[in-house]
Amino acid sequence: MIWCAVGRLVGYVTESFLYFYRNREYYADWQAVVIYPSRSLEQTDTHPYRALLTSDQMHRIYLNELGEVEELPLGVASMVLTIVDESVSAEKARMLIGRANQEVSSLPVRRSIIEMISTIMVYKFTNLSRQEIDAMLGTKLEETRVYREAQEEKAMAIAINMLRDSLPIEQIARLTGLTVEQLQHLQPQVEEN
Repeated sequence: MIWCAVGRLVGYVTESFLYFYRNREYYADWQAVVIYPSRSLEQTDTHPYRALLTSDQMHRIYLNELGEVEELPLGVASMVLTIVDESVSAEKARMLIGRANQEVSSLPVRRSIIEMISTIMVYKFTNLSRQEIDAMLGTKLEETRVYREAQEEKAMAIAINMLRDSLPIEQIARLTGLTVEQLQHLQPQVEEN
């Protein structure tokens, strides 16, 4: 088992051990990877965890020490994109999307990589509009899973209000684009409130 995290070591160790304990029938043996943007963000007092940190079960990775985005494997380069300066991140993201289109023959895998890159850019540039992100990357944000999930959540929130107003399910499905089955699953939420 490989478990990834970004953040403080104490919380990571505590939560990981609790997770492994609760799921011990699945994770009798495990390895963990702690990912930091840079070494300077690592917790300074690691003494209580020295046995773990020197074992072959816990590994620490510092994104800023992995190398240039252009030289890294595509998956690793995508992770490093999270720490690239905003002034060059659009250029690096476009380059990674180009690499994905050239290097990855499997369409579902390629789409997943492009979605991940797009999602990173959405989080990096929260002040930009959807059209600006599209233009920046040369992709359509509507094609990303994050965008589709956000749209579906919005449709579900609207559908809940329509169900509360006792509109017919078929009409709600037609207006929101949700299926009748999805609307039937929302019915308990309406009855709870």
